[in-house]
Amino acid sequence: MTGTGHEEYNRDHRKRLREKFSAAGIDGLHEYERIELLLTCVIPRQDVKRRAKDLLKKFGSIKGILDAEPDDLRTVSGIGKESVILLKFIKEISSLYLKQKAAQKKQVCCTTELLDFCRAKMGGKKDEEFFVIYLDAQNQILEFETVQKGIVNQAVVYPRQVLENALKKKASAIILVHNHPSGHVRPSDADIRVTKTIMETAKMLDILVHDHIIIGEDRFFSFREEGLMP
Repeated sequence: MTGTGHEEYNRDHRKRLREKFSAAGIDGLHEYERIELLLTCVIPRQDVKRRAKDLLKKFGSIKGILDAEPDDLRTVSGIGKESVILLKFIKEISSLYLKQKAAQKKQVCCTTELLDFCRAKMGGKKDEEFFVIYLDAQNQILEFETVQKGIVNQAVVYPRQVLENALKKKASAIILVHNHPSGHVRPSDADIRVTKTIMETAKMLDILVHDHIIIGEDRFFSFREEGLMP
């Protein structure tokens, strides 16, 4: 096939992919076709099917691809800076969508939307992070804030910092969230101690602690649901 023939084939193939998506939605595409269609946004005129299949072979799933580190993505032949930027952007904008969707709920505690956002934001993290969701008196979200980032199993949370921030934001309640990169979501002794400390101090400040949620790879643990909060 000549160079012109290749370009015509790729153009027609991309058109068929777009039409297939338009007609049947994301469920109408094979897993590799979803990545393939995505890559066509930043790789013009070239056949990207092999790159899409190589990404899936290396990372196992679309989630694995989006959670992968940029340097790891670039080890796949044909995946350069622009492709990496696009993949990272897709993950971040998806997380932002879920965050805004959760924030639109009239009342928030442990809604499905909130858990979806937490899983999207933290499920694939390699290091432990701790963030706080600040709520007003009607349990509407005021703000999400990361208060600590650390290496695996060593995030250090300072209760004073969490509650000082809550007072500054005039929050009436908070939800604590952190991830376990290991995937195991049972709380450690340290998790239980820091939760108890924050709850006791918050009570003196007339701030409610609705829950402490631990996010794993594909599961979560709620202190409230598991009876670890009064």
